[in-house]
Amino acid sequence: MLAEIFDRFVSIEECYEFMLAYAAQGLTSDEGNESGRQLRRFLHRAVEALSGLAARCETAIREDRRTEGDQFAAFLAVLNRDARDSLAAIRLVLAQPVISSQLIDNLNASMHLRALLTDTFLLGEVFRTHRAAANQTARVLSTADTSPQT
Repeated sequence: MLAEIFDRFVSIEECYEFMLAYAAQGLTSDEGNESGRQLRRFLHRAVEALSGLAARCETAIREDRRTEGDQFAAFLAVLNRDARDSLAAIRLVLAQPVISSQLIDNLNASMHLRALLTDTFLLGEVFRTHRAAANQTARVLSTADTSPQT
């Protein structure tokens, strides 16, 4: 489950990074150029990654039996709101017949998208920290199980 969540986080971050490069190109249209086709692919991948993201994170947290449930619940409400708001902005851009560098520059500057990125960075680090701690605990328990009894 966490691997899927991290894949979603990567898709969102890659989209943002591509949008930064696209915005810098100064294009007036995405029509007929490879950058424009790539941009739309990245945006569609981001939409897929954002759809149901908070619910997937909630499921992963519940399956992992996290003890900080209240803190996660409050933060997942923030993630859900930021994902929903970012989805609305990305879908608005995708609905345009022509996507210029200026339009993408404005999307990049969106507080919603920036908040979402920060949410995914924060939650990703929390998940990595928990996974590292769980792995350390498992190694300690494994070592204790295999050590000779005296």
